[in-house]
Amino acid sequence: MDLRKLKTLIDLVSDSNVTELEITEAEGKVRIVKGAVASGAPVLTQQVMVPASAPAAPAAPTAAQIADAAAVTAAAVAADAAAAGHNVKSPMVGTFYRSSSPGAAPFVQVGDTVKEGDTLCIIEAMKILNEIESDKAGTVKQVLCENGQAVEYGQALYIIE
Repeated sequence: MDLRKLKTLIDLVSDSNVTELEITEAEGKVRIVKGAVASGAPVLTQQVMVPASAPAAPAAPTAAQIADAAAVTAAAVAADAAAAGHNVKSPMVGTFYRSSSPGAAPFVQVGDTVKEGDTLCIIEAMKILNEIESDKAGTVKQVLCENGQAVEYGQALYIIE
């Protein structure tokens, strides 16, 4: 298993309510258990690696992909800077969904009043759907992400006044 992928798994377990994760792939098996150390950091308890064929070289990003990534980053920074109010931030990397299924109504709309603990959205990470709850009571002022958009750790999702 790729070291970057392993680090991503450890970070996801660390930032979520999941206490144990076990993944089996063609090249081995990984089991991550959170809470075994006083610091609360996840611990890699088992890793079995089977030699694989030489990995393919990663494709170089095209100029269009670089431009798209720069535009998305610039838009996110501008939205964060212009935002007044409390930002509800993503606790993980994943895909943002406003509703529980494609045809369902969004959990919250602009102008809705929310209480602390109300579900705002879902972030899918590693085929696991994680409900993101409001950490503050107030009124939803702005939704900063599009349905199906990839989000980063710490990225602002909603503004609540």
